[in-house]
Amino acid sequence: MQLRKWIAGVLVLVGLCQVGIVHAAKDKPIVKAQTKDEFAAVAATVRKEMVPGGRFEFIDSKERATVDARLDEMTALFDSYGSVDQMNQDAKIKLFNDQEEINAILRHRDDNRRICESVAPVGSHIPRTICTTYRDQELERRRTQQFLDDTRLNHPQIKSGK
Repeated sequence: MQLRKWIAGVLVLVGLCQVGIVHAAKDKPIVKAQTKDEFAAVAATVRKEMVPGGRFEFIDSKERATVDARLDEMTALFDSYGSVDQMNQDAKIKLFNDQEEINAILRHRDDNRRICESVAPVGSHIPRTICTTYRDQELERRRTQQFLDDTRLNHPQIKSGK
């Protein structure tokens, strides 16, 4: 009985450690700048990373439009004020909200984002934690979709449901 409590305690502690690691990684903003020049460099980098092969290549067209629009709004704020220190309170709030929206989208679509899940292997009831990157999962999803599309093209009876 004591052994079960000890094992349960260790599992809870390991789970809390993993949550802490994930939480710490989410706190670092991707888009953040204090001056017009800093922001111009950050915006150029983000736009460059949204192309195929970039860190944020899996961003969809709607999210890309949102990121581009928010980057343009932030550029206009920096063009008007020059730096965060010179902005009035309303401009700072607008800048902060745009920044948060962009960062939320980019964090979600980040190639390097780790995704972990608990999976019970076939033939076992003992779950294992499997971690992969968002990039690996997205590439696997696309390969699977391509395989299904190819199968439907090569076997018309599958397409019609026969």
